[in-house]
Amino acid sequence: MSLKPNYGMTSIEQNEVVIPDLTVKDLHSAIPAHCFERSTLRSSLYVAWDCIMIGGIYKVATFLETFINPEFLSLPHPTLYPVARFSLWSLYGFGTSLFGTGLWVIAHECGHQAFSKSKFISNSVGWVLHSALGVPYHSFRISHAKHHAATGHMIRDRVFVPQTRGQLGLPPLDPTKENILGSTISDDVMKELWDALGDSPISATLGSATYLLGGLLAHLIFNASGQKGNPAGTNYFNPNAVIFSPRQRSAIILSDLGFLLWMAGIAGSIHIFGFLTVLRIYIVPYIWINHWVVLITFLQHTDPLIPHYRATEFTFPRGALSTFDRSLLGDCGKIMGWIGAHATHGISETHVVHHVFSRIPHYHAWEASDALHKRLEQSGVVLRGAPGGWREVYRVFKECKFVEDEGGIVFYKNAYGLAAGRPKLTDSNASHSVDKL
Repeated sequence: MSLKPNYGMTSIEQNEVVIPDLTVKDLHSAIPAHCFERSTLRSSLYVAWDCIMIGGIYKVATFLETFINPEFLSLPHPTLYPVARFSLWSLYGFGTSLFGTGLWVIAHECGHQAFSKSKFISNSVGWVLHSALGVPYHSFRISHAKHHAATGHMIRDRVFVPQTRGQLGLPPLDPTKENILGSTISDDVMKELWDALGDSPISATLGSATYLLGGLLAHLIFNASGQKGNPAGTNYFNPNAVIFSPRQRSAIILSDLGFLLWMAGIAGSIHIFGFLTVLRIYIVPYIWINHWVVLITFLQHTDPLIPHYRATEFTFPRGALSTFDRSLLGDCGKIMGWIGAHATHGISETHVVHHVFSRIPHYHAWEASDALHKRLEQSGVVLRGAPGGWREVYRVFKECKFVEDEGGIVFYKNAYGLAAGRPKLTDSNASHSVDKL
């Protein structure tokens, strides 16, 4: 996106984003048949591996802590010993959270029935794992299925739904001063929008950090980043919430029971072992896990070059393909990128194929993802974003402010009212009127 300032107006060169016109059959034919096979044993081994890694990291941390004292370690000042212990347990929290996120990912796969051919086994394992991580399993499973069915839909999607100009209370679009695609805008409108939406580096940093740390619980409890049209009080714990049907009531109650047992477990552990011990061993990694889940999913579904659709232009393939694959921690180097992908079972790196075919287990998703991307690239569709990390969250948080109230295909605009992307219709869908966009 490059600026072309004119007198009183600013114009930019936008990135053309190919709007896919593929069918589910087109996409399915690209995936090797064996990638759809599910193995309860193999899935269970990954659960065991994650638990072994978490236990191993804990053992290493407790072993190393025994050496942080003057008898074994000479430090220039006594205050450096608690600093060293704090640093050690901070690394523990970071490391265990990555493999804890791996368990979170497997629980999420259980909800898609990708863990096992047996629905009972998938739901049982998913309930245990998600409950242990403070997530109401069935409530999330049900809502998440609706997200997969309508990803990128401005009305039906369940999460990461862009706010519109009208919802933010911004001045209505004036076609004489700005175009709906966000490529040209007058200086006075730019200033007006910046005054309403602009972030300083400090406020953007604090805003994105707050979003990462509290976003998951805020979504579960307050429907944050969900559909704005849902009734007040919509959440994942109320069996009567609009996101659930009456026949799902018992499943929601079972999820609430798991959440209550989780809270009781934390309270009991604090009573027995003390708050600081539980904070160090469980609560800090838990906060990190929630942070990783939000970071990964936010960057998968939010970017200036990801389109969102209204009903006139939405199809399931378009919605499933309105997401990016990103290398988690890839901006920290190849080794950290490998650790991030390995520990979290490639959920960030293979997310596109997961949205197209959510029953593919993570251990087949790598091969399926490569095959799918080859097919997409034949149609000019490129769905690989920048590496996923805090720097990218900061950039996307600043660049994705709102979408227009009208248009069948919309892209995020920034605080200046400019959009980095614009739709490019292929020959097969060229009959769609650009006026819809």
